[in-house]
Amino acid sequence: MKIACSKIAIFTLTLIISLACTAKNNISNLNNTAPNDKMKLQVSCVAFYNQENLFDTINDPNINDEEYLPSGAMKWGTMKYTAKLQHMSYAISQIGLDVCPQGVALIGVSEIENSGVLKDLVSQPALAKRSMEFVHYEGPDRRGVDVALLYNPKYFTVTNSKSYRLHTPDTAFRTRDQLMVSGYLMGEKIHVIVNHWPSRTGGEERSRPKRNQAAALTRSIADSLFRVDPKAKIIIMGDLNDDPFNESCATILGAKKDLDSVKPGQLYNTLWKTLEKGIGSLAYDDQWNLFDQIIVSDELAHSDPSKVKLWKAEVFNKQFLTQQEGRYKGTPLRTHAGGAWTNGYSDHYPTLIYLVKEVK
Repeated sequence: MKIACSKIAIFTLTLIISLACTAKNNISNLNNTAPNDKMKLQVSCVAFYNQENLFDTINDPNINDEEYLPSGAMKWGTMKYTAKLQHMSYAISQIGLDVCPQGVALIGVSEIENSGVLKDLVSQPALAKRSMEFVHYEGPDRRGVDVALLYNPKYFTVTNSKSYRLHTPDTAFRTRDQLMVSGYLMGEKIHVIVNHWPSRTGGEERSRPKRNQAAALTRSIADSLFRVDPKAKIIIMGDLNDDPFNESCATILGAKKDLDSVKPGQLYNTLWKTLEKGIGSLAYDDQWNLFDQIIVSDELAHSDPSKVKLWKAEVFNKQFLTQQEGRYKGTPLRTHAGGAWTNGYSDHYPTLIYLVKEVK
């Protein structure tokens, strides 16, 4: 078993105490238990990031990837693919550094074509020294995009994984599988469910039933974990193509806005109140949405500091990821805009949570 943020990797004593003081009110707000100023905390960063069409340049006859080929509409050649890998790996390398010098312990990703692009991604100079590994299954999506979980094996140890397929009454419909990975983080069993629910193509109302069906599948995965362990520590993450208040998230998945209302076996949406502050992970028609959600089980939200628990959640909307001028100023700096290559990152910002645990 490998422990996240080992004692060697945890900050110096001064920085640990400083962090504990900074976190004091946040933890107090979560469970009415504030650590004293001498408490030492391990901190791990868990994140999600939509990679916005991370395709290679090789034609796969089994999927509809023609747009992202050298001869396709995006003129997707080696130069653009290499630039995309460099940008995305750098972005991932920066997530969590404000608190965790070792970076993310694990990060869910979506819109990746295959295992090959993941190998290329983690081999980039920005990430290579971390020796990151990944869990990925090929799914049935017609465009060939899947979800995956990247992780640093120094801090997260995988014990089990499974891919779940969404079956709907529309037998011709194909969408991304949902990925469940179990393992040990900071010495405790954690289950991560990575999602990319059906898009809003055709309009929000018309496409809503498919996202509701995806939410029901996610809920069933979580419930199966709860049946084995009623105190299971579960993290649900992904591009859900819905906001926290939409039916799929709030009603079917049952992820609640207010921590105080979360009971055993229920889920807490860590970013609902962030959206209410006007902060989103993507923008459309001059309106912010927060589709890239991270949802945790009651046991992660309400644990005392002696066990792994939630500290806080954020949208990673750093300046380098943001368009600085023009029509899309202030929104994520994406790879393409209006069909033109902008040599950016993604049309989504990453989202993240920090988990903490007292060091005895």
